[in-house]
Parts: sequence; structure tokens; C-alpha cells
Amino acid sequence: MMIIRTTAALLLAGTAIGAADAQRFERTADGVVVTPAGGSAATVELRVHGDGIMHVVATPKGASQRPPTPSLMVADPPAAGPFDVTEAKGQVRVRTAKAIAEIALATGLVRFTDPTGKALLAEAAPTAFGSTRVEGKPSPTVSQQFNRGTDEGLYGLGQHQNSQMDYNGEDVELAQHNMDIGVPFVVSTRGYGLLWDNNSFTRFGNPKPYDFVGLGMKVTSGGKPGWRAEYFLDGKAAVTRQEATIDYQYINDQSKWPEAAKARTVAATGGQNTAGNAVQKQTVVWSGDVMPTVTGNHKFQLYGSSYYKVYADGKLVLDRWRQNWNPWYANFDLPMVRGKAVAIRIEWEPNAGYMAFFHSDPLPDADRHSVWFTSDVAQAKDYWFIPGGSIDAAIAGYRQVTGKSEMMPKWAYGFWQSRQRYETAAELTGVVDRYRELKIPLDNIVLDWRYWRDPEWGSHRFDPTRFPDPGKMIADVHADHANFMISVWPKFYPTTDNYKELAAAGAVYPGNLRQGNKDWVGPGYASTFYDPYSADGRRIFWKQIEDRLAKLGTDAWWADASEPDPHSNLSIEERLDAMGPTAMGPAAKFFNSYSLMNAKSFYDGWTAYKPDVRPFLLTRSGFAGLQRYGAAIWSGDVASRWYDLRAQISAGVNASMSGIPNWTHDIGGFALEDRFSTKTPTAANLAEWRELNLRWFQFGAFSPLFRSHGEYPYREIYEISPAGSSMRASMVRYDELRYRLMPYIYTVGADTYMKDGSIMRALAADFPADRQARRIDDQYLFGDAFLVAPVTAYGARSRQVYFPGTGPWYDFDTGKAYPGGAAATVEAPAERLPLFVRAGAIVPMGPVTQYVDQRRDAPLTIAIYTGADGSFSLYEDDGRSTAYKTGAFSRIPIRYDDRTGTVTIGKREGAGWDGMPATRTLRVKWIAQGQTATGSDGAQAATGYRGEMIQVAKPRG
Repeated sequence: MMIIRTTAALLLAGTAIGAADAQRFERTADGVVVTPAGGSAATVELRVHGDGIMHVVATPKGASQRPPTPSLMVADPPAAGPFDVTEAKGQVRVRTAKAIAEIALATGLVRFTDPTGKALLAEAAPTAFGSTRVEGKPSPTVSQQFNRGTDEGLYGLGQHQNSQMDYNGEDVELAQHNMDIGVPFVVSTRGYGLLWDNNSFTRFGNPKPYDFVGLGMKVTSGGKPGWRAEYFLDGKAAVTRQEATIDYQYINDQSKWPEAAKARTVAATGGQNTAGNAVQKQTVVWSGDVMPTVTGNHKFQLYGSSYYKVYADGKLVLDRWRQNWNPWYANFDLPMVRGKAVAIRIEWEPNAGYMAFFHSDPLPDADRHSVWFTSDVAQAKDYWFIPGGSIDAAIAGYRQVTGKSEMMPKWAYGFWQSRQRYETAAELTGVVDRYRELKIPLDNIVLDWRYWRDPEWGSHRFDPTRFPDPGKMIADVHADHANFMISVWPKFYPTTDNYKELAAAGAVYPGNLRQGNKDWVGPGYASTFYDPYSADGRRIFWKQIEDRLAKLGTDAWWADASEPDPHSNLSIEERLDAMGPTAMGPAAKFFNSYSLMNAKSFYDGWTAYKPDVRPFLLTRSGFAGLQRYGAAIWSGDVASRWYDLRAQISAGVNASMSGIPNWTHDIGGFALEDRFSTKTPTAANLAEWRELNLRWFQFGAFSPLFRSHGEYPYREIYEISPAGSSMRASMVRYDELRYRLMPYIYTVGADTYMKDGSIMRALAADFPADRQARRIDDQYLFGDAFLVAPVTAYGARSRQVYFPGTGPWYDFDTGKAYPGGAAATVEAPAERLPLFVRAGAIVPMGPVTQYVDQRRDAPLTIAIYTGADGSFSLYEDDGRSTAYKTGAFSRIPIRYDDRTGTVTIGKREGAGWDGMPATRTLRVKWIAQGQTATGSDGAQAATGYRGEMIQVAKPRG
């Protein structure tokens, strides 16, 4: 039902009373269309969805009125619920149950409030429409600022690698990359979400691109303009010269190297000495005085790989390493005073790596602290305002717009073992056998790339010499009660029959072939990617997978390089040329959405092939709406370093706050420095490597998906940790703990579908008004019960933890209670993850099993953390089928009354499921100061549960 309340004149004419012809609005069935008198927009259309979600589209003046391109992000948003439309004092007001929108007739500016009038989101200025050229044709650009001068906390935007938790005041590029996932969705501590519906290269924060230091900011050295650049070979000076900028960012930029400074680096020779020539160590040092023209906080970005250090006035501000083929940005800020130079020194060991140095002047404080989206290609300004009242509720609203998060199969929440890579079938099945022999829990084994013969990438055919019977290999994995996942790239060599079939349908990109790029396999081969924007392309792509891989019994899929990454270290312009034109239009228009369409290929194909089995896809890139395709994301080929471990915490939290709840990472990091990967590391390096992996493994056990993967050394628990060592004991303990907590974890995972929830959550999700919690970038909530504080510094045996809220938090391992609203230094032995449970939490736990559902009828322990009332709704189903969508599941509601100590286990809810045990033994354990869920201490009571409500009183004494 739609309610319209307005003046009689408006009802007759649909115009604002007394307004000029150029200033009017029209009612529609689901909202309004405003033609403002001024501003930059020709029209502003607002449509209502559900009980307060509002979709705003503003078209630029003078633009041709083309039908809007259907949104790729948005699935099937709800129809409009009841809403009112009124006009007064030059404002058109649209009122819904959850929010109010006001559109200024004079300017077209839109603002949103809650039903009481409390400000939530407001456009700060008219939309800035610009112009660019796409494939030789003019195309608009768009920029819109909101909430100028805001102090709210902002989360989401996908997954990024700079340890940024709260994005208020930060600049973020939304451009898909190996380790970076751009999702143009932000949630606020004010309790709303904003989905920027644009697929192109997008900036959040400063709309102006960063410029090279030396162009936008003056640099001098020794009284001369530019940087003093010193190139060394084996420590001896080779070339010294002045350089205007530091720019070795992409492959084509390598031609700028001075001839006399070129070196035979380890990377350039693959670590081999050829023709009797020794490998040379190359070093470059840039030094210069950078002169600010504005006083304030200046932002810098160093894009680099290999080893580098940056000093500002002698102070070390960056010390990083990244694998030479996978450079990325490292950010730092410098407070600077106009006219006062700062001495910058950059030391780099290139090893065939990449480097560039960028800067951005300070913005006025009100602009710096705003919500600001800018996109390179746009047909219109297009965004969705999503009210909620909390971060969790806003994410739930986002799923109403972009699609439900499909439920993962239960085994996906168990432990995965992977490696780069298993060379033979015997090697892969031997790993599963070894885990079973050692009684270390495992649910999934993963076969990474290059299981084919080298010249046949994209054939989906196994190398018969190494995988003579892949069907038997998978059957053997299944016989060991494990699942089999395989890597499938959207990449094809043009010599394969699969490529030829796709090419005949016009569903491959010609650009990478035209550019003549060769990949890194063997002698190097030409390749390209298929076009998932083509319906025929998606159908053919999946059918090829189905015929050659799915029919063998494969359980799940790993979509690597789904940015796409046709050839590493190309410029954005070269990437665009290599990934289009798409079947839907220019590559620039769809730059960020490839992974979404690729995931649709797998989802549509699998659900047609096995409609009764839950699909599962792990994809390196993601985009808004990915969750509806049964897909999870991981953080790419991150480096095996302590900083990178820390960066994964905020990366995972913000990925989850972007509405994609199932996220994972390579435990231990993917790529290693030589000091770790050598066959004979020093004792000191080996000790650090093992501690890094142990700390990362502990973090992995409390990540949404628990997955070990990386380059040599091998990452299997029994390979990386010596038998009998405290490291082995700790890794096994956290693996077993993951399985003990499976009743809790699977419920939280199921609630991502059932309740549109999240698994890995920002502290601000539950404590939005707590500014101290918003400043923390290395803690998070795991579901509602747990506070996780990973250790990310080598040798640390304690760390500071902030406990939000007002109630107590219990140390999971010691039972020590910490008051909320304060920080404390907690003990953190190498073998233990700082892990805490809030008072009032109810945590169901099962026994240690070797795989999920090994013992479906096993007794459960219900751990009650006293000190506050609590509730939990234990979810169970068959773990694999899609029958949960039609009610085949059960819930056991549990409530705790702290005043009386009584636990009420409610009547079982739901229709039940295949294999559901008729009776369960439930053990209730009340946890107080000094007691733990896994220890023998604490009051305990046992009861038989048959689906009817029972109450369990806390024993006295």
C-alpha cells in the first residue's frame, strides 16, 4: 500500500506550488522524480524499497537520456512499502517506516534522517559531473560528497592491506588487485549503509588522484631540482643522477633504468647463475628535500616490492618487504609545515621489483572527514541509502538489496589444507592419509594450479603422468571423509579446445594476445581470459568445467586471478585494454565487477548440475553481491611478514562489514623472503618463521574460514612443526578447538543466511559510541561471544587489549575476568591466542572430531558465561543440501537468567532435517571468575534433551 499526502494543487498538477517550470517534481508508484531549478543534475529520481531503503539516481544536465544499465550488484530488491510524499519550504519529503528523505527543489540535494529527524546521511554539495573518454567516446564521471565534517565511524569498502579499520579520514582506491578487493559499500556507526552503484575505478575519500612526489610537490637535492638517485651494484656506485620522480611502477617503466645500473638480480635469473655470471646485488637510494606548500597532514604512498625503507628527517617511517612480482601500496602520513622542507630518503633493493612514490596535499578538515565517492566512468550518480539503526541491521538491509548470503556447506568451516602446490595425486592423497594417521582434524584438501600439462592451461585436463586417475584420487579423498577443492582460472591458452569454443562464441578478450604478453610458465605462453559478461561465455565456461572436473566428483571450486589478472604489473590502461570490451560494454565501465560475473558462472552452473547440493566457491576477488553466489573471498598472495599478519585483521573485518561474511587468508602468508624459504635457514630465521606461522595459525582458527596455504616450506601441521614441540601441540590444540566450537561456529555461519549476520565483526558493530574501540585496528569480535586479539609482533609474550562495553570479559584459557570500558596488558605465551568471552555469552561446544559431523549425536557442552543474562539459538541441519531453504533445519533456543542462574533450553524449532538425532545429552557449565569452558572446573549439570523445553538450575555450592 502506498500513501500519498500532499496539497490539493500537487495532487492535481504534480508540481511544487509557486515554483518555476524548471523546478518541479512528480510522484511515481515507488517514489518521486525531482527536476531541480539549479545544481548539476537534470533530474533526481528517488525510489523506495521495503520499509526505508531508498535508491537515488541523478542524471547530469545535457546528457543523453539513455535507459540505465541494469545493476550488476543489485539482485531483487524489495518492492516499496508504505510511504508518504509531502512538500514544504522547497523540500520534497519522502517518509517511510525507517527513514525520511528530503530533496531540495532548488538544488536537487538529498538528505536522509531517521524517523525522529536525526541526521544520518546528507549530500554536502551538488554532484560533480565531469567528462572522460571511454573507447574514444565521451562519458561522464561522477563525484558526490556526503556528511562533510562528520565524526562517525566508517567500515566496509571491501578488503585492503594498510591496517585501516575505521575509514573516516582515509583515502581508499576501489580497484581490484591480487590482494585488494574493492566493494563500494560503507556502513556507519550512525546505523546506515551506503551502496555506491558503480562498477568502474572508484575512489573513497579525496577525489583527486595522488601525484608523483616531484610533480605535485617540489623536490630538491643538493640545490638541484629533483631527487638525487644513487644506483649501486654489489655496494659499488654505478650511476648517480637527478630524477624528477620515482617511477618504476609498471613493466613498461623498467625501460627507464640507467644502462650502467642494470643488474643480474636473483629474480631476473630465477635464482640461477648462468653463463658463468654471478648474481649481483642491486641497491638504489633516493634522497631529497620535499617542500610542502600547505600546512597540515600530508598523505604519502609508496608503491613497491622487494626490500625498502623510507626515512623522514632521519626517522624510519616504512620498513617493508613484498615479493618482487606483487608490489602494492604502503601508506604513511607526515605532519608538515608550509615552507619547511622534510628530508626524505628511500633505500631499495630492487631484485627486479617495482617502485613509485606518491603524495596528496592535506584537505580541509571538513572534507577530510566526510563520506566521498568518485568514479571514473558513470552514466549517472547512482546509490542506495540503507537505514538500519545499527551496523548489523544496515548490513542486513544491504543483503535485501544485493542478495542473501548463501549458506556454506558445514565442512567449509572445518580445517583446510593447501599448498602451492601438490605435484601428484599420491602427494595429495598422502596428505589426507597423514592427517588421519596423526588424528589431526581436517575437512578439505585443495589442489592448486598447474595440475595440467604446461602448454594446456585452460584445458581442465590433468597431466596423465602425475594424475593418472583423477577420479580415483578424488574418491580416495572422499573415502577418508575429506572434501576436494580444485583451482580453476578464467584463463586460457589459445591452443586449447576450450579457448577455441569460447572464441567461436565471441567470449574471449583479445587485448592480452594483441599486447603480446607471455606468462611466467616454462618458456612463457600467450593467454587471455574469457568474458563472463557474456551469457554464452558463462554457459560454455561452466559446461567445460562440468564435463572435465565436476563429473569427477569435485566438491568445491577455487577461482584464482578473478580480478582479472591477465598479466601482472600492467598499468590500469593496459589492464583495461586486456579485459575488454565486454559483452555488456566498455571494460572501463565494468572494471571492478569481473569476479562477480565469474562467480555467477559457477553458481548458475553448479545449481543446475547439482541443485540439491550447496555450491561453494573461493574467489580471489570480490564485489558487491558476491555473497549471493555461494562464494567466499581470500586476501590474495600476501607476504609472510608480521606487518602483513596484522594487516589481515582489518582486511577481514572490513570485508565482512562489506556484507561478504565468508573470508579467509593464507595462514603464514603466501610468499616468503629467501631467508625463510631456503632449505637450510639459520636457527634465528627458522625460529621466527615458526613463531610467525603459529601466531597466524591461531588467528586462522578464529577467522570465518580456517585455511592453510602458501609457498615452500610446506604448510602441513606435521611439516611445519616438529613432533613433540610446543608449536605442534599448540597448532593441534587450536585445530581441535575449532572443531569443539563447531556448534557455535556453524550457528554463526548459518545466521549469515538466516539472520543476515556476520561472523568477523568490528568492535563498533556492538559498541558504536565507543571511540576507543573505533581506533583499534587489531582486535575484532568473532560472532557475538568472542573478542579476539591476535599477537602480531615477533617475540611478544603480552599485548594490550581493550575491552569494550561495561560488563566483564573472561579470558577463555584462564578464566580471569577483565572489566569492560578499559584496557589491560594480558599475557600471551607463544602457544596461546589472547581470546576472551563476554559475560552473558552462551557457547555450545562438542567433542574433538576428525571432521565435521563425525558424531552428529555427540553430547554437547553448553558453556554459560555468568555476569549477565544471555541467549543463543543453536542451529543444526544436514550440512550439505539446500533443504535448509525449505525449512529442513532445527534450532534449540537457550536462555540464561543471571539472577537465578537458571538455563532454559526451549522447545526445538524448525521442521527437522535428515539425520537429526532424536535425543541429545546436554551438559551445562556455568563459567565464573577463574573457571574455563575446557577445564574440569565449574559447576556442571547434564540432561537428556528430546526437543521439549527443559530448565536446568545451577547447582548450589
